Amino acid sequence: MQFSDYFLKLKHQLFKVIITLLGVLILLMIVYGEAAYHYNYSEGESVGYVQKLSYKGWLCKTWEGEQVRTISTLPTPYEKFLFTVRDETVADQINQHLGQKVVLQYEQHVGLPSCFGETEHFIVGVKDTPQ
Repeated sequence: MQFSDYFLKLKHQLFKVIITLLGVLILLMIVYGEAAYHYNYSEGESVGYVQKLSYKGWLCKTWEGEQVRTISTLPTPYEKFLFTVRDETVADQINQHLGQKVVLQYEQHVGLPSCFGETEHFIVGVKDTPQ
């Protein structure tokens, strides 16, 4: 066996190892993405006034909004709750309640790429606040 044959065989084996490692890496990224997308880290409700909802993004357009949370009995500064909406019907419900006090039901998904939304909090439902 000549040196050039040995070198070609080694090069071919190295190429196979690199392709296999790349395949495993891509598979792990897909499994992680699926897990982060389908399983939520936390869920809850946020009460406040929805002050903004916009459809934005360069390639991956998402509904992004903000809700102002206040405590009505105390003179404290307000807190903004930033959120993302994936469902068009939920976005329509929020648009109908702009400027009104509502309860936003959310799921928190940690570690998703920004194409899924700018925030970790994804709104899954809207309820009127009890009077």
